[in-house]
Amino acid sequence: MLAPWLELDGARALVERWSERAGLDLAKLGTDSPAEEIQDTAIAQPLIVANALLAYEQVAKLGLPSGTPVAGHSVGELAAAAVAGVFSAEDAVALAAVRGAEMAKACSLEPTSMAAVMLGDPEQIVAWLGDHGLAAANRNGAGQIVASGAADAIERILASPLEGTKVRALKVAGAFHTHYMAPAEEALRAYAAGITPADPTRPLLSNADGKVVTSGAEYLERLITQVTSPVRWDLTMEGLVSLGVTSTLELPPAGTLTNLVKRQLKGTVTKTIALKTPAELAALREQEDAQ
Repeated sequence: MLAPWLELDGARALVERWSERAGLDLAKLGTDSPAEEIQDTAIAQPLIVANALLAYEQVAKLGLPSGTPVAGHSVGELAAAAVAGVFSAEDAVALAAVRGAEMAKACSLEPTSMAAVMLGDPEQIVAWLGDHGLAAANRNGAGQIVASGAADAIERILASPLEGTKVRALKVAGAFHTHYMAPAEEALRAYAAGITPADPTRPLLSNADGKVVTSGAEYLERLITQVTSPVRWDLTMEGLVSLGVTSTLELPPAGTLTNLVKRQLKGTVTKTIALKTPAELAALREQEDAQ
């Protein structure tokens, strides 16, 4: 996932610096490691944040207007916070490494899992999940809610979906964004105590409620509690619309959020770009030059 980005000027030096803070060889993990290794949430989370911020280093050279809003989904909020100047890219990758490692540890304590519930009425689905002792961990909009909780309860909803819905098991380490992650939240809070956040330099939306947060300290606190709280990407997309957003650029590894935006905000957001490789970056530069 990092290979094409590491070819860009200065990229390897950045990744070496981030790797030192994270305690991981991100360049090796993002190029040579087998899929089984990088699917470990302890590895995947810092790699995702590093990939996004490597690309942003290039996007920033295009001179994005200071008022351009930024938002992230789950661990992507760490990258979003760095883009908005709340803390450095090094801090973001280091926080992602701690977050991923501690969430992996929390997942090992009890058998838990997640499943995507598609179609159906969102409020009915949330109530139905509650009846099964499950949380709506991700309310992603576009007809998708992610259930999270005890593994046996997930098996029950897979075997007997709510009428009018489809349920698909997710390959994850455990029940993210629930009380099962409380030990990870505690560890992340302890690590974050060593970071002094700055206030965002551009509109920065929060997964908690889709609202713009103007205090860096408040956003860092939200990043910590987010580990045990639902991701409201549905509200985040509504927040983008309320700011007048009509086009979006998704940093790598890209595609998932762009698809959600296309489905949920069809007719409102008229242009989307999923930036997956430097090849798309070149096309973006040509487009900017033409304007």
